[in-house]
Amino acid sequence: MRVLLTGVGTRGDVQPVVALAVEMRRRGHDVRLCVPPNFIDWAGGMGFKATPIGIAMRQPSGAAAAPASVPTPEQIRALVAHLVRDQFDATASAAEGCDVIVAGGAHQYAARSVAERLGIPSVVAVYAPVSLPSPDHWPVGEPGGDPESNLKRWQDESRSWNERLLERLNESRERLGLGPLSDALGHILGATPWLATDPVLAPLPATPGLKVTETGAWLLPDQAPLAPELEVFLAAGEPPVYVGFGSMPVDQQTGRIVIEAVRAAGRRVVLSQGWAELGLVDDAADGIAIGDVNQQALFPRVAAVVHHGGAGTTTAAARAGVPQVIVPMFADQPYWASRVRALGIGTSVARAALSAESLAAALGGALDQGVAARAAAIAGTVAVDGTAVAADLIERASA
Repeated sequence: MRVLLTGVGTRGDVQPVVALAVEMRRRGHDVRLCVPPNFIDWAGGMGFKATPIGIAMRQPSGAAAAPASVPTPEQIRALVAHLVRDQFDATASAAEGCDVIVAGGAHQYAARSVAERLGIPSVVAVYAPVSLPSPDHWPVGEPGGDPESNLKRWQDESRSWNERLLERLNESRERLGLGPLSDALGHILGATPWLATDPVLAPLPATPGLKVTETGAWLLPDQAPLAPELEVFLAAGEPPVYVGFGSMPVDQQTGRIVIEAVRAAGRRVVLSQGWAELGLVDDAADGIAIGDVNQQALFPRVAAVVHHGGAGTTTAAARAGVPQVIVPMFADQPYWASRVRALGIGTSVARAALSAESLAAALGGALDQGVAARAAAIAGTVAVDGTAVAADLIERASA
């Protein structure tokens, strides 16, 4: 079977797709990838032929600290038009000769249309329940609220998607010889989307009109060793606190706040520099700054994980059995913060309320023995076969 897997966005959007690609290749299938330009070399290093799609989300070194100008409505419309056309062109080119298309993430504008044109199966998988219209939650927000209000917000969300995308989608569909759409979000998700999340961490919500399959999270096995200097640091004292905000555009002041908070809690810190290129505030021996790291190897050796609440990091920390402190910023991150609190495996601090004092208090709560015990207990329930479940579904759909 020849399968096209496509992912757009940051590492958290792309890595699950690559994880599924690894499983499909292991089963002997011919795998093609569409990933953003800044992930082409990464995918190639694992032996995959990849087509660039979309834009590189990461800014050049040093740019993260510079103030970003707010785009004008005209610039936003131009960017959306470019992204839609680019996705259609890249996906259509890569999909020639394929038997199925699997697209990871909610912003997959072209995958289902291209599959329709080729007459092959396709599916879109999302990485958080709040990407699915439901009376149980707001769009990409926390669970809760009354069902009627939640559905009203989803109706507003659907109109917003139409305003941004519908004209552009129909222009590109016309180029493929396809008829026009009236519901952009409904078309992108389709009637049978997948939810690539762990069912304990992220229970399937009510989804009227949709038949959703929860596969489990798509986890990429990582055998990379930890850097020697990190090994030395870990061995030099009690388990430290890991702090990292991934691709989030945080500033250096945030780095200073988190280091001060961890010190106030009496812990050492492993600071992930991330896309913001955070750095230590001094040369004290109680901290180390690191680049990309094998979270699967590191997290079981730390006392707690402080992070932004991305689906991948939340799942990795839960799988490692360590408490979490989430500082959610946007999109699905407030949802993951709410789930960590609901399960009793960690705490959270609103981004607007972040200070050394508030984070130190949240960290103290996360390090409570009861929270640590619940986190350890949850670890054994996190499924690790999400890619196998998804691969089984792909094989059955193409049989």
